[in-house]
Amino acid sequence: MELSYRNPILSGFYPDPSICRAGNDFYLVTSTFAYFPGIPIFHSTDLIHWKQIGNAIDRPGQLCSDGNQISQGLFAPTIRENKGIFYILCTLISGGGNFIISAKTPAGPWSDPVWLTGADGIDPSIFFDDNGKVWYCGTHPAPEGEAYPGNYEIYIREIDISLLEKGKNPLIGENIGIWRGALRDVIWPEGPHIYKINGWYYLLHAEGGTGIDHAVCVARAKDIHGKWEGKKSNPILTHRHLGRNAEIINVGHADIVDDGKGNWWMIHLASRQFDGVCPLGRETFMVPVYWEDEWLCVATKSGLVEDQITVNIESELMKSPQWSLEPSCDHFSEKLPIHWLTLRMPADEKLRAFSLKERAGVLRLFTKPQTIREKEHLAFAGRRLRHKNWAFSVSLEFLPKTNMETAGIVLLQNEDWNYRFEIFSSSSGVSLRLIKAAGSSDEIIASTEVPSLPSPLVLSVICEEMKLAFFYGKDQYSLIRFADGIDARILSTEYAGGFTGTLAGVFASANGTNTGNFADVFWAEYRGLNE
Repeated sequence: MELSYRNPILSGFYPDPSICRAGNDFYLVTSTFAYFPGIPIFHSTDLIHWKQIGNAIDRPGQLCSDGNQISQGLFAPTIRENKGIFYILCTLISGGGNFIISAKTPAGPWSDPVWLTGADGIDPSIFFDDNGKVWYCGTHPAPEGEAYPGNYEIYIREIDISLLEKGKNPLIGENIGIWRGALRDVIWPEGPHIYKINGWYYLLHAEGGTGIDHAVCVARAKDIHGKWEGKKSNPILTHRHLGRNAEIINVGHADIVDDGKGNWWMIHLASRQFDGVCPLGRETFMVPVYWEDEWLCVATKSGLVEDQITVNIESELMKSPQWSLEPSCDHFSEKLPIHWLTLRMPADEKLRAFSLKERAGVLRLFTKPQTIREKEHLAFAGRRLRHKNWAFSVSLEFLPKTNMETAGIVLLQNEDWNYRFEIFSSSSGVSLRLIKAAGSSDEIIASTEVPSLPSPLVLSVICEEMKLAFFYGKDQYSLIRFADGIDARILSTEYAGGFTGTLAGVFASANGTNTGNFADVFWAEYRGLNE
């Protein structure tokens, strides 16, 4: 049977994927860094079509990422199932370290975190051995001291699940170092996962950093304590040798799963380049894999990640109807749409800078002092860009009371790299302006007074071939061009650094004051163009 699918299987900012199978169902999680809710949970029955069913970190007080930069927060979750219980391990950077949560169903609710005291480093994973033992696996700096930056060690430590069930730190015994990477003088051996297959323990991990030199490697041992040996042809998957002009780059950070029909699959992160940059960030891709001489091999024709993959397998898996990942037009009820994100999880509901209860069917953003440039709980909500060419529009109502208040739409790469198309009050009345944040400076690209500003007002932005055009009007059928030919390339990690992709969203701020005003958002529409 010949089956085809397209990569990525999750487009947009969905990095560091981890996957598990429970019966005929597959579940997948990815990193969210300082965005909230955190750690989206996806479900599939065919490995190709995925539907988000929840978020593991979804309530104030569960975790706190106050003061985190956008590229801090939640790093590299692992999801596993054992005896009907689902587990997620993750790292909260600059806020607590490694933790574990559990749930009886992947959709949640998920427990409050149990902190893994004694498990330093990052990228925690869990392995349930067939002999009844349970192991933590992670990566940390070489215990004797780093000989060079990125000189890390993958290690294991035993877990007592009975302690976890009591809400106690389940780590017992000592840390046992097992691997320092496949290549000589390697940097950042990370994202480790252990499996036991046909009597062998296998360690899958990434190394080389999360950029152009990222790679997936494998090692094996007959005893989990070692001695571990690496595959002589490591790395088993990388695009590092293709250089910076390859269409798909940054290939690494992987997990594998069997489909229950004798076939094996590897999910991993990678980035698509558009005009030399990656505005969508690191996305989730999948390649078929197979076993040869008891080693893992990539089963694509080229041995690389391909945008369209055709495989010949005997399986009924990939025949389910296609699910839409996200709706095109979002309306607002008692909760934000499941795929929408805010910034930083508040410790208390009262700290939130928005509300869905003040006015039926409306997202209300309060004009609080916090701005996008600050590491605070600001009035922002948005969704991931998922296409090279796209359009984003919102309908909002906002009447500024002071010349400090602003509200509008934002294309957010991080605190210092973004575009803000905003309503503000000038000496001559209500006006519109487009601001480019590039590094430490803000530049007003265009500004104009609008004598009879419609209310509500539709603000819109279109991206075509990495050029942005901004529009406004009384509705989406009578838009007026405001600015065009604006460079979208700055909305990428190549300019901004960090680990995230770009979000399109809405915001409000009183820029250092607290005016008690608000902006109401009625709907928001995102759609891909010409794809």
